[in-house]
Amino acid sequence: MDGIWNRRSDVCEASAHIMTDAMRDDLVRALRQISDEDRHVLGKLRKKGSAWIVGGWVRDSLMGMNAEDMDIATTLTPKEIESIFPKSIMVGASFGTVIVRIEGEENTSEWQVTTLRSEEDYIDGRRPEKVSFLEVGEDDKGIIQDLSRRDFTINSMAIGIDEVLIDPYGGLDDLSMGTLRTVGSADKRFDEDGLRVLRAFRFLDAGDAGVRKMDESLERGIIRAEGFLSGVSRERVGVEISKIFSGGNVHQIALKMASLGVFDQVFEDHDVDIPPQLSSNHLVNLALFFRNEDISSESLSDMLRESLVLSKNSLSEISIMHGCRNLELDCSIESLRRFKAVVPETRKKMILEYLEKSGVDLFEFREAMEQADNEELIISPIINGDRLAEVTGLVPGPRLGKLKGWLHRKQIEGALRTEADLIPLLTEFNWEQSNHENWDGLQWP
Repeated sequence: MDGIWNRRSDVCEASAHIMTDAMRDDLVRALRQISDEDRHVLGKLRKKGSAWIVGGWVRDSLMGMNAEDMDIATTLTPKEIESIFPKSIMVGASFGTVIVRIEGEENTSEWQVTTLRSEEDYIDGRRPEKVSFLEVGEDDKGIIQDLSRRDFTINSMAIGIDEVLIDPYGGLDDLSMGTLRTVGSADKRFDEDGLRVLRAFRFLDAGDAGVRKMDESLERGIIRAEGFLSGVSRERVGVEISKIFSGGNVHQIALKMASLGVFDQVFEDHDVDIPPQLSSNHLVNLALFFRNEDISSESLSDMLRESLVLSKNSLSEISIMHGCRNLELDCSIESLRRFKAVVPETRKKMILEYLEKSGVDLFEFREAMEQADNEELIISPIINGDRLAEVTGLVPGPRLGKLKGWLHRKQIEGALRTEADLIPLLTEFNWEQSNHENWDGLQWP
């Protein structure tokens, strides 16, 4: 395995494709650390045909990053793959793609295995009209042709059974130089699948290495790709946007997207306002983009549901943050105790990060929170509905329910611990005659 080297194709004779010692060491290390399950899948495929590790696993390994999901290209047809791995999911068998699952109830790992193929006549901005499966061919002709249909050069490398890196389109050079470039014409790649415009921005993010430079031809292709989302499902757009805005270099990438007019097509009729700082949490970022938009939380949720098909939970979190955009923080101990009791931990972090990156000074609030965090609150209601009915004589219904909520709020705000502390509070207001719809329940803010 220490003899790993990279093989050039005649397709790119002009480029030397020299692998650095660091890249070689990182790739050797990654290959040595392949799991037993990965070896099992590769071994089974290679007993019946040829198989290569392709795509992101190769790219990330060469960069010394933790390569997780392993995608595989093979000469075997989907039916042949299924015969080897009966638990496989035939998600795109007509296009040569199978999700391989191996036997064993405890094993939940999956591998995307794709038959070597060529594609022609994209008619819907995503799927080819004609797919032809390929043989190995002489001098790796089959895998080289398969790699030619992929999006970017850094994703168009493969590793075969001999641990040779096959790099026909200069991915190694682009990876070394920190450049993002399409395989062949950017216009053609985007005509085949408009989502590749968004994928370009995801792959601009090189993690700790910073942001890759966009090749001039790629940038021109993005500018020319008007209406690139016309053939792309909004659900796929949402997945890609979520990945883009979860990276460590999201601010620079967001600025690049704005400069190339990409947001105008993703969020039609809505202006994205990028703050000086962004988060690594895509939900916080989406809320921040529209913090100055004069729309209600419900309207923002509706827009994002239509644009990105986000989950109900994700939309709810964004709506809650948007509802805090004009919030004047109450640093009283009562408010802090409600914040501690009512708001889930994950939401706390998102709200505070949203406010901070919106320009709100949180110093006093965080200091006060440290004091509240040291308190042991009894979170569950001390008095249940039956006991409260017994004390007040109220029958079950809205008034009793609201009174229970009011007492629960008082319990949390006062850090009360016993029923004896709570019952006297009933004398504080006219709960028998006043409108119960106006009673404050346990909530924050």
